[in-house]
Amino acid sequence: MIRKGSLEDIDSIMNLTKACANTMIANGIYQWNEHYPNPPAFINDVNRNELYVLEIDNQVKGTIVISTFMDEEYISIKWLTKNKKNVYIHRLAIHPDLQGQGYAQQLMDFAENHAIENDYSSIRLDTFSQNKRNQKFYELRGYKRLGDIYFPKQSEFPFHCYELVL
Repeated sequence: MIRKGSLEDIDSIMNLTKACANTMIANGIYQWNEHYPNPPAFINDVNRNELYVLEIDNQVKGTIVISTFMDEEYISIKWLTKNKKNVYIHRLAIHPDLQGQGYAQQLMDFAENHAIENDYSSIRLDTFSQNKRNQKFYELRGYKRLGDIYFPKQSEFPFHCYELVL
């Protein structure tokens, strides 16, 4: 079940994202660390009504942020659509024990349907340049890679920006 996230979910989400970070680090992908993701980011997502969670057996096992706010880092990207009615996907995570079972696809289907139902022109996101699995995931869904941005507190490597025109 996918539902809106709440402040009560933050501890579960932090445990989930820490498990994901540890798995990525074990695989040589230094995308998430002690700086990110962090509780204030998720609290902000809840306050903006943009946080969603995937619940399985009454436990938070996945999360996604569907935002209408364009981060400053995205300004330099030559997007395929105007910066008008777009959604931005952030912090998509599935507990490592459940990865590869289609749950990330379910969350992305949910986000894409949400965007279509609300007449958005595109979906934008970024993914870590060293995370080939994520890049393939989005490219197979039809997202086009457009350019790179940097988050210095996360990595010296770039993050690839993607857009799906709806």
